[in-house]
Amino acid sequence: MEKKLPREMTGAELKSMLKSSINFKSLGGLKCEELTLPAQDKQWWRDAKIGMFIHWGLYSILGRGEWARFNEQIPKEEYEALADEFIPQDFHMKEWMEIAKDFGAKYAVMVTRHHDGFALWNSEGSYEHFTSYHRGAHRDFVGEYAQACREAGLKVGVYYSPMDWRFPGYFDPEGLPENAALMKKQCYAQVEELCSRYHPDILWYDGGWLAHKGSDTSSAWFWEPVKLNKIARGYNPKLLINPRSGWEGDFYCDEGSHEIRGGIIPVPWEKNMCVCSGCSWGWMADDPVSDFDWLIRMMVNVVCRGGNWLVNIGPDRNGKISGEIRQRMRQVGDWLRTYGESIYATAAGPYEPVDDVYGATWREDKVYLHILDRKAFAGLKLPLSENVIEHAALFDGSPLEVVQEEDGIRLVLPEGSSRAGEMGSGQEMEGPAPDTIVVLTMTEAVKAAGDAEITFTGKG
Repeated sequence: MEKKLPREMTGAELKSMLKSSINFKSLGGLKCEELTLPAQDKQWWRDAKIGMFIHWGLYSILGRGEWARFNEQIPKEEYEALADEFIPQDFHMKEWMEIAKDFGAKYAVMVTRHHDGFALWNSEGSYEHFTSYHRGAHRDFVGEYAQACREAGLKVGVYYSPMDWRFPGYFDPEGLPENAALMKKQCYAQVEELCSRYHPDILWYDGGWLAHKGSDTSSAWFWEPVKLNKIARGYNPKLLINPRSGWEGDFYCDEGSHEIRGGIIPVPWEKNMCVCSGCSWGWMADDPVSDFDWLIRMMVNVVCRGGNWLVNIGPDRNGKISGEIRQRMRQVGDWLRTYGESIYATAAGPYEPVDDVYGATWREDKVYLHILDRKAFAGLKLPLSENVIEHAALFDGSPLEVVQEEDGIRLVLPEGSSRAGEMGSGQEMEGPAPDTIVVLTMTEAVKAAGDAEITFTGKG
């Protein structure tokens, strides 16, 4: 029997069909059946839902964003001298893992080497040994991170940028092929070091495009990502890999703090954003922390559309996180400790989300309606379907009236809403709750569409 191939859908068609605000990075990557992971090997990641991203490096000394070296055209010698100053004081990696656990994360992704070329481990493959181990700190921060991550019960993700601004060949790979080849050699050596020494669960690429033109996909001719990722998978056959190397990857990525709207995305995907304003991934002293309500609504909008939520923190030069960020991460975690049943190990649906009003998740015979606007929801009806509601209640168990009509199902919510338990510190917050959760118990296991056989191209 001939194998049915996934239908290819352009990025423009995604937006049109789903009326979605989601913008996936690196569409149309190279395909390789040998690298394709079966759904069961990605299930732990789909169930995890929440991850913590960490951007930390020499740019954390400057506090002007991780692109400062390039944007300000800082001379090579001046910037690289920062490596001798990168000696974090009174810092232990377990502090980050405590924040991740407080936040409710099930996995973490740490930047091991950004576009500036500075590696946070003992990398023998690093050009000119530009690493935290060979310079000021003399520490293998990636090793410390991987150990602390596993001790905290979290899955280990490593971010790696193939590109490196130190190489003129990056900006002119065809005119300076020998220099570009040195950069590529470094990439292969460092990816193999990361995978062979630290055995990550996730390999998160960024920056595969050349000369700051085109995309990761258009530069695949140079990096040969299928060859590269076969090396990585040789150390962990179930390693999850994002699409930013030029190979299509195991899941899609939407980057930035823009709002999420549209329908359920029937493929594995991840929202990548900052807990602060999003103007920088690296540490900035006065970067405002996002509101609690807005973060909860963002999380709900992502998960109800089938995505994971990877939220970034930017430690300062000493690896410290501000008290305000820690408090906000803990507040979100407190919410998850109360309501996480409706987030973790769920799938999106069976009801399609209505922008700014509600979305849904489900597990077995339970559907969790996440209502973001109670007033607007009161004027709507759930669509009739093969899923029959046996019982409806608020998350605290208070029963709700279910009225089935010819054109849909109406749920009668009580007046007002409680925010008790959302702060986790005995405080109550003013105003309506960011998410009112209704639990629908069905007469049998939920029937939902699930994933589709789709691959998105970069066309359109």
